[in-house]
Amino acid sequence: MNWLLVIAGAAVGAPMRYLTDRAVQSRHDTLFPWGTFTVNVTGCLILGTLTGAVAAGAASSHLQLLLGTGLCGALTTYSTFSYETLRLAEDGAGFYAAANVVVSVVAGLGAAFAGVTLAEALWA
Repeated sequence: MNWLLVIAGAAVGAPMRYLTDRAVQSRHDTLFPWGTFTVNVTGCLILGTLTGAVAAGAASSHLQLLLGTGLCGALTTYSTFSYETLRLAEDGAGFYAAANVVVSVVAGLGAAFAGVTLAEALWA
């Protein structure tokens, strides 16, 4: 049964990633990969909030499988982040490549911490 929860979450997360990436990127005329940045930071926020909720006893391990492993696993994308960073560097956009790494890591960690803090405030 657990694997069905992961599949169900991923079935929503993967198209959500693609559609969000396309929608966000189409609104920005820049080399910076805003679409991938958006889905990764959003996934970090969701996962941080979910992890805090599970730790506080407000969410079940089944919900963690559905939303954490399934949805966030398919929504976020380390491989695309890595590829886009490499592509920026190879295309001579070293500043954008470095900015992508720094801003993505800082924002992702910040979103995860914010999610945990939010969950603690709501359910602790």
